[in-house]
Amino acid sequence: MKMGTILQNQGIISGIDIGSFKCCCSIGELNTETDDVKLLGIGQSPSTGIKKGSIVNRDRVIDEIQTAVREAESMSNIKIDRANITISGNHIRGLNTQGAIAIHSDGSSVIPEPQQIQSQDISKVLDMARAISFPIDRNILHIIPQEYIIDTMEGVINPLGMTGRRLEAKVHLITVAISAMTNIKNCVEESGISVDEIVYHGLASALSVISSDEMEMGVAVVDIGADTSDLIVYHESGIRHTAVIPVGGNSITQDIAMMLQISTSEAESIKLKYGSAIASMASTELEFDLPYDKGHIKRSISEHELSRYIEARAREILQYIAMEISRADLDNPLTYGLVLTGGGSQLNHFAKLSESVLEMKTRIGNPVKCGNSINLGTEPMYAAPLGLLNWKNFNTSNRIILNGHQNTIGVKMMQFIEGLSNWGKGFF
Repeated sequence: MKMGTILQNQGIISGIDIGSFKCCCSIGELNTETDDVKLLGIGQSPSTGIKKGSIVNRDRVIDEIQTAVREAESMSNIKIDRANITISGNHIRGLNTQGAIAIHSDGSSVIPEPQQIQSQDISKVLDMARAISFPIDRNILHIIPQEYIIDTMEGVINPLGMTGRRLEAKVHLITVAISAMTNIKNCVEESGISVDEIVYHGLASALSVISSDEMEMGVAVVDIGADTSDLIVYHESGIRHTAVIPVGGNSITQDIAMMLQISTSEAESIKLKYGSAIASMASTELEFDLPYDKGHIKRSISEHELSRYIEARAREILQYIAMEISRADLDNPLTYGLVLTGGGSQLNHFAKLSESVLEMKTRIGNPVKCGNSINLGTEPMYAAPLGLLNWKNFNTSNRIILNGHQNTIGVKMMQFIEGLSNWGKGFF
């Protein structure tokens, strides 16, 4: 440990986002009086051990985690020993379900008198909602209430202390492959970091880029990663749909590399510097030289021609997004439309193309929920690692399922509900 470095204490929060393009570690400080989080340090490493959210080289993943952690520790002068981490990949599934109970029922057939709802009633009804069969290789990652119904009264956000005979919970479940979750957790622990919470990547991103008003009125958030894109749909302050789309920014990069016969690293650089998601907005006259090896013919290409390759794949990504949003099966449109975030969203004119293709208001989501003491972490690519720093504010712990065992939900879920209603006050 270098001179001046302090150990992680209760006010220090850290997150590790392990993606297919980069591994990123964030370190922040929680103000216990205001619940505000200030970003103190951020570190990253190129990711070569993850493909489409799955580990393909365990040793590389461990090394890349350690590199990102060291960089964040060096910037913040804080030595961390635990962190929240993200998980993504094609194995992620989301579904809506519900459960109902008679309040304080003793199991008799007698209609109960109205009773005041207590925390154990809420825990019991959430247990009923999650009591569905899953394949043996899957387990629940998150149980997120959408609304409660007390007798015939719908739309209740927090039923604690209210009175009724019957309590129903509508919830959104996010499930994962047990092997994928165990493997990513083991890699983090072997890098020397204990895992506090495992969070769906799309949910972490959303927490750093949208407000409570957007959650209430309706918004879709898509974090466009390298190999996959994470989608989450909010309406009436509840999560209505989640999905992992099997394409991302690398799909565009690989198209460019193949068509122009250059390396993927060169294609990525060209894409961000000269490319546009809308070919008609790129210049037909401005040309740039392509990378070439000594002895080969020098080549050049216009920004417009490059952008033709880009637009075709960008439209495909947006068509996937449209399909998943339609699966949310909402009665009303999303008032706030679509928020694109993640590294893949930084493509020029992507939001404008989205508005044309989806006929939906679209903006690029930059993380804004962390006070920033350093000049980093404001780009969309940092949405998930910064969202992890805000995760603890809500105590969203139906604790993560580990080793095939699920811990109880308890009253912490109620703190999550109350947190959602207050989330984003003074946000924009």
